[in-house]
Amino acid sequence: MVRTLALFGATGSIGQNTLQILRMYRHQFRLVAFSFHRNVDLAREIAREFQPRWIVSTGTSDLQELEGIPVLYGKEGLQEVAAQPDVDIVLVATAGTIGVFPTLTALEHGKRVALANKETLVAFGPAVKPKMAAGKLIPVDSEHSALFQLVEGRKEEVVEVYLTASGGPFRTTPLEALRNVTPEQALRHPTWRMGKKITIDSATLMNKGLEVIEAHFLFDVSPDQIRVVIHPQSIVHALVYLRDSSALAHLGYPDMKIPIQYALTYPERWPTEIQPLNLPEIGHLTFEALDMEKFRLLALAYTALKEGNTAPCVLNAANEEAVYAFLEGKIGFLDIPKVVEHVLEERVREGITGEDLDSLLFADRWARAHARSVIQRLAS
Repeated sequence: MVRTLALFGATGSIGQNTLQILRMYRHQFRLVAFSFHRNVDLAREIAREFQPRWIVSTGTSDLQELEGIPVLYGKEGLQEVAAQPDVDIVLVATAGTIGVFPTLTALEHGKRVALANKETLVAFGPAVKPKMAAGKLIPVDSEHSALFQLVEGRKEEVVEVYLTASGGPFRTTPLEALRNVTPEQALRHPTWRMGKKITIDSATLMNKGLEVIEAHFLFDVSPDQIRVVIHPQSIVHALVYLRDSSALAHLGYPDMKIPIQYALTYPERWPTEIQPLNLPEIGHLTFEALDMEKFRLLALAYTALKEGNTAPCVLNAANEEAVYAFLEGKIGFLDIPKVVEHVLEERVREGITGEDLDSLLFADRWARAHARSVIQRLAS
C-alpha cells in the first residue's frame, strides 16, 4: 500500500532528509503536498521531481502556481492540505508557531503526525495535548524518537527519562569566556548540521530545555522525572531508567534520516543506507554532568515547565527573539538568557495566563514584543 505524505517545511534540513527517504522508497510513499517558505528555486525543483497535488507557501505570496501546480498560502493553506482525506501522514517541519495549525488539523482528522516542529508542543502543549489521542503523533527529533521507542509498551515501568546533549561548541568553555562569543563561533556545532536558530539553541543548551518541555507533553512525565546529561559523541540519544533499577538506551549514529524514516514507517522498521553502529570503531562513550549556571537557559526551561500555563510559551518566544538579535549582532551571547529571564518575570507581573490556543497565541505575541523592547534597551 502506498502511503501519501504532506511534507511541511520541504526546503529545510528535515525536509531535505525526508525527500532522500522518499527517493529510496518511491513505490511505498507518494508526496502529495509540500510547503516552502521563501526558497522558490528549490520548491520548483521539488515540484518538478515529485509532481504533488498541492503546494503551500508560508513566505512569498506572489505565486499562483509552480510547475502547473496550484499554490496555497499561509496557515490556511497548511490546514486545508492537512484535512485532505487522501493525505495519510503529515510531517510538520516548518519553523515557528505556524506549525501548530496543521498539527491540530491533522490530529483532529485522525491522521498520523510526524512532528519536527518544536513550537507546537513547547508553546502550545496545553492546547495540543487533548488532541493527541485523536491521531498518532510521532516525534521526529532524534532524542524524542529514541524515548518514544524506549517508553512504548513500558510506560508504567519508567521512573526517569534521560535526554542526551552533545554540549555544543562551548562544552568546555568557561562561563566568563562566553561573554565574547561571536555568532560565527556559536554556529560551529561539533556534531549536527542544522539551521542557524537551532544551532544557537544547541550552543546555549536551550534546545535541551525545549526538549525537556516536549518530553513532558509527549510522555506524561513530570519535570522531576526528566534529566539531561552531556554526551559528546551523540551516539546514545536517550535512556530510560526503570523501576527495577535497570536502564535502557537507544544508540545510533547522529543522522536525522533514522528518526524521520521511523516516524514514516512506524510500527515497522525498514532498511536505511546508513552504516550500522560500529562500537569498536567508536571506542568509548562518555557522559558528564552539566553546569546549570553556565547553561542558564536550561534552568529557565525547567522553571517555566514547573510554572506551566503560558510560561513555556513565553520562554520559547522570548528566546527566539533573543537568538535572532544575537545573530544580528544586537546583543551578546550571555544576553540571551537575560532577555528570557526578564520576560518570564514580566509574565507573572502582568498576569499573562491561559491554556487555550487563543490565550497561548496572545502570550506568544506579547512575549515577542516585550523581548524586543528588552533587546532594544540592552543594545542601546
